[in-house]
Amino acid sequence: MPTAERSHADACPGVFATHDAADGPLARVRLPGGAVTASQLRVLADCAEDLGDGFVHLTSRGNLQLRGLSKQDSELVPRLAGAGLLPAPEHERVRNFLASPASGLTGGLLDVRPLVRELDRSVCARSELASLPGRFLFALDDGRGDVSGEDPDVCWRAVDATTGALLVAGADSGLRIPRQHAVTALVSAAATFLQIRGTGDQAVWRVRELPGAVEAITTALAAVGRRVPPRPMPGGERLPIGTHRTDGGDLIACVAPVLGQLDSPALRLLAGMTAEVVVTPWRTIVVPVGSGSAVAELTEAGFVTDAADPVAGVSACAGLPGCAKSRADVRSDALRASAALSPGIRTHFSGCERRCGRPRQAHRDVLAEDGGYRVDDAWVPLDRLVDSLASSPAGKEDDA
Repeated sequence: MPTAERSHADACPGVFATHDAADGPLARVRLPGGAVTASQLRVLADCAEDLGDGFVHLTSRGNLQLRGLSKQDSELVPRLAGAGLLPAPEHERVRNFLASPASGLTGGLLDVRPLVRELDRSVCARSELASLPGRFLFALDDGRGDVSGEDPDVCWRAVDATTGALLVAGADSGLRIPRQHAVTALVSAAATFLQIRGTGDQAVWRVRELPGAVEAITTALAAVGRRVPPRPMPGGERLPIGTHRTDGGDLIACVAPVLGQLDSPALRLLAGMTAEVVVTPWRTIVVPVGSGSAVAELTEAGFVTDAADPVAGVSACAGLPGCAKSRADVRSDALRASAALSPGIRTHFSGCERRCGRPRQAHRDVLAEDGGYRVDDAWVPLDRLVDSLASSPAGKEDDA
């Protein structure tokens, strides 16, 4: 039986059901596998400029958000729909599909991008799956272990060029699924979860909240794969910030917008460089650049293009004034403190105990409190925050 009782309904935002933040309605735009085309970037730039706060904000699931929208505005939906960003309105909030961002470009055991498109079509073709919680997360990992470590509910992770392991709630289920049945397995796993998740206040949102879910899902999929002894499958390395050569020799860049937000000129710059970019779950963007001059242009535009830049490791929730629950303008404080940080150490600033957007890997936890911040376990007054961050070690991994 489900064990998690909710005090409120699943209110994960989308485009049709926005979230009323302190700075106005917030709309979350799903990007299956993080892929977004140049024409879609231009539409998003126009929407941010005309209807929102002027920025597009990256999320920890490889999606995008528009903030500060007008409650009376009726243009957002037709604009996004016309750009192909809302192909299945009833399933809009459940199109949560992570995929290895560099798949098909560099590394990995196989290219999972065709599987992402197949998964999107298959989920949207099942009317009952529109009832999945907005937090339910699918993943397709090309074998490097990057997105399988991002807490997906169900994940197909390649173990060779033709076969993958089915991971349920982050752990190997012991089922090995041929590539051609990967999407069938993920869709069936989601349908099984939907049948057993409970109803009303007793309905759970995530597979890990439901005792017996792993057994129920693997039993339902027994005919799709073969069983082997489960083995540990830790998360692997994500594509680092910087430039990389594709398997075909072309140049790509993994870049980070500062604090995960892009203004309209930055979006249009990306749109002018390539036909498609990939937004990652780590608030970075994979951009085919072709030459070093394009990388220099991105650097000039304010993108972080060097992993040694301390700002590359800094993230923050919305903070004030965007979130009424926040105790501080954490984004301003994060930028002010970033010069004191060491490269390679992640630091996340949170305005309240919800710690929205925190990374899953080890990081320093900087939580706003009255008059200052709690850095990991030590309270620090605001005027000593920079000195404290300069000397404190990396913190804990997120176990949420």
